[in-house]
Amino acid sequence: MNFLGPDGQSATTTTTAQPAAGGADDLVRDGTDQGFMTDVIEPSKQVPVLVDFWAPWCGPCRQLGPVIEKAVRAANGAVRLVKINIDENPGIAGQLRIQSIPAVIAFQNGQPVDGFMGALPESQIRDFIKRLSGDRDEEAVADLLARAEAALAQGDTGGAAQDFAAALQADPDNMAAVAGLARVQLAEGEIDEAKAILESVPEPKKTDPAIAGVRAAMELSGETQGAGDAGALQKQVAASPTAENRYELSRALIASGDLQGAADQLLDSVAADRDWNEQAARKLLLKVFDAAGPASDIAKAGRRRLSSILFS
Repeated sequence: MNFLGPDGQSATTTTTAQPAAGGADDLVRDGTDQGFMTDVIEPSKQVPVLVDFWAPWCGPCRQLGPVIEKAVRAANGAVRLVKINIDENPGIAGQLRIQSIPAVIAFQNGQPVDGFMGALPESQIRDFIKRLSGDRDEEAVADLLARAEAALAQGDTGGAAQDFAAALQADPDNMAAVAGLARVQLAEGEIDEAKAILESVPEPKKTDPAIAGVRAAMELSGETQGAGDAGALQKQVAASPTAENRYELSRALIASGDLQGAADQLLDSVAADRDWNEQAARKLLLKVFDAAGPASDIAKAGRRRLSSILFS
């Protein structure tokens, strides 16, 4: 968009040099039509710039002014604010067809990208700035993910899905949230839906540990075909703790979602006979580690015990 001054000349021909960006005085400043290129367009290529169009006679403008200034300063340089009095500088407001004030237009990379009208409360202005600057409340996202994991562990797939979705809305690049939604679908037996979620992940993100873990869990689900009853198999293991019986119990535990129990049984199976059925227990155990995630306690403690068994 080519912004012109009120005299019809390009804003680039009528600007004057301004102080270098980065100081506290650059966070909030008064602007003009003539200085729009220097004050807004060029700085917006580095950080988002909010332009507050106002007038002295506008009551809501006087209400918004100190609130938006406070929010911008609190953002510590994530955004800047330029205030333009439209009575003295009607040119840019006319080009943007501003018909009601206060009006706040956000610029990024030299272009208007978002905005709002009216005197919003401070909380909504802060949210607007966070969304614009890409700042995310990491603590809130972490809390949502933790709550979702707890819900999923308790079998509350609806609650888990809601919290995973909220975390993803707050942080669209959060692969733990994406993986969580896929795991919810797996828990509900919706394999195709889980696959669709994984297929929607951008190629560079497909190797993310959380995504890889879900993919491993999907592969692991194929190992539970024809698995027996866990209760009956536990009694069988108690009576005869062979490598084969522990392996079969592990399959039943995987089917029920008890990866820790399955890992324990598979480790005991390897300890009983590491070469049984072409090392089937060890191979399945590695899939359990992948499904649990490389940073999980199941994988970390399990790998240590497996090494102890194999190299003792």
